[in-house]
Amino acid sequence: MPKIAPSRPVGSLQRRMAPYIFVSPFVLLFAVFGVWPILHSLVLAFYHTVTPTDQNFVGLRNFRLMFADPDFHTAVWNTVVYTLFSVFLQLPLALFLAILLNSKWLAGRGFFRLAFFSPNLMGQVFTGLLFQVLFVSQYGLVTKAFHVLFHTPLDIKWLGDPAYVMPALVMTSLWMYVGFNMIYFLPALQAVDKELYDAAVVDGANTWQTFWAVTLPGIKPVAIFVLVTATIGSFQLFELPWIMLNNGAGPDNSGLTIVMYLYQWGFIHGNLGYAAAVGWTLAVGVLVISLIQMRLTGAFKRADA
Repeated sequence: MPKIAPSRPVGSLQRRMAPYIFVSPFVLLFAVFGVWPILHSLVLAFYHTVTPTDQNFVGLRNFRLMFADPDFHTAVWNTVVYTLFSVFLQLPLALFLAILLNSKWLAGRGFFRLAFFSPNLMGQVFTGLLFQVLFVSQYGLVTKAFHVLFHTPLDIKWLGDPAYVMPALVMTSLWMYVGFNMIYFLPALQAVDKELYDAAVVDGANTWQTFWAVTLPGIKPVAIFVLVTATIGSFQLFELPWIMLNNGAGPDNSGLTIVMYLYQWGFIHGNLGYAAAVGWTLAVGVLVISLIQMRLTGAFKRADA
């Protein structure tokens, strides 16, 4: 008489399906609100859109028009300049503050950490409105401070002169993000092995030599992370100049950024296909720059190599 295979317990099936059931809400939401919009924007980049329902396939025409547009070149140049000044001023200042606030001899370190980090809690919109007032000619706090320290004229137009718009944006971003990146460096500094500092002292290394031989290698993974994320964030600049320059790009497009250029074409001119082409160009460009940064900084190398 043939044997009848035992039926699989229901509980076993439930245990195997439970993980998939628990993650299914996230997967569904991510597919609907993440994957689908990304794929649709890629398809949309090859269309000319007059309205959401009036679309004409144009192939690579959006990309050709974009690379031939002088305003796009201006937006790329402004964004790159902002990124270079912001990153190469922002990160050293953040690291300096982290080293300073990690010093045991400094009293009130907790208060100063909160004070330097708190500007990031305000958001770019509020910060833009605040610095609109601080950069006012004659009476602005920044204007008066520069007049006292560097003897600049009081009638300087920070946000009305093309030569001063970018310095104003960089100074504002430094006020917002130096303390934010400082928070990343603080735990990295605290995680460096103290015995390495003792060994450096025994070997007769001075402060600068200790920084290059012990501190910097010890915080390298965090430094690479901060460098890459700060670069990505700088290329995504939009709200700050948009608010500071009264919902515009400033005189002679001196405050025009790539994301602002995208916003103008997508939501003011209504050409979502062209805006999608700009967005994908920005995404690919940022990806390439990030990979180059990680390659040059040795992020892909194994720790034991």
